[in-house]
Amino acid sequence: MPVTEKKRNRDLPQINERIRFPKIRLIDTDGSQLGIVTPQEALRMAEEKELDLVLLSDKADPPVCRIMDYGKFKFEQEKKAREARKKQHTADVKEVKMRYKIEAHDYNVRVKQAEKFLRDGDKVKATVMFRGREIQHSDMAEELLRRMATDLDAVGEVQQYPKREGRNMMMLISPKK
Repeated sequence: MPVTEKKRNRDLPQINERIRFPKIRLIDTDGSQLGIVTPQEALRMAEEKELDLVLLSDKADPPVCRIMDYGKFKFEQEKKAREARKKQHTADVKEVKMRYKIEAHDYNVRVKQAEKFLRDGDKVKATVMFRGREIQHSDMAEELLRRMATDLDAVGEVQQYPKREGRNMMMLISPKK
């Protein structure tokens, strides 16, 4: 048997005739245990009820199977997965840009923006841009970023301390848990 065919068979769900164990623990549609039976006997019981025999856990000893409608089971699983994806929030990186010669009011606006991003659960990349000879004053920019870190200490923690990247100096702040 070629490797691709074996792999294809492994990806198929473990239902009905594909369950190959000498003995299995069988659970009925209502959740009651029917005991330990052979897969052939369990499949016959499932066919009598016009349902499928589905492998729930192959790690148990003996493996656990249940009589159920596989199509409905698969739909419910997909529905749960969709709900889980809908509820999860991915942390984006939002950027707050400024120059080292920023005025007090503009600085406060950037801090408020960063605070809002952190409260929403996003990371904040604070960037100080340099033009021309301003790059000589990188110590002032670092001082500004450290001041911003202390101002945002209540809602965020510094993940990456100020460092220079080309004509910019940046710092990464992540929301507090």
